[in-house]
Amino acid sequence: MKLEEAITKRIYALCDARGIAPNKLASMAGLPSATIRCIFYGRSKNPGTRTLLDICQALEITLFDFFNDPIFKTFDLEGSY
Repeated sequence: MKLEEAITKRIYALCDARGIAPNKLASMAGLPSATIRCIFYGRSKNPGTRTLLDICQALEITLFDFFNDPIFKTFDLEGSY
């Protein structure tokens, strides 16, 4: 699995657990809705750390909490270039 796919799945899962729609997440994080759409639709090949931090802060979790998930506990993740 590609890293960006794992990040997208994790954001989806966190939003789903909280009942938050993508546009609502963008608003909460102070990000353009296009940024969230690009992540969700796979157009963003490398979501920046600042973007991930904004998303985590909006969801009231730390970056550690975000990445401390079984989806990231594998050696099979691939990066995109």
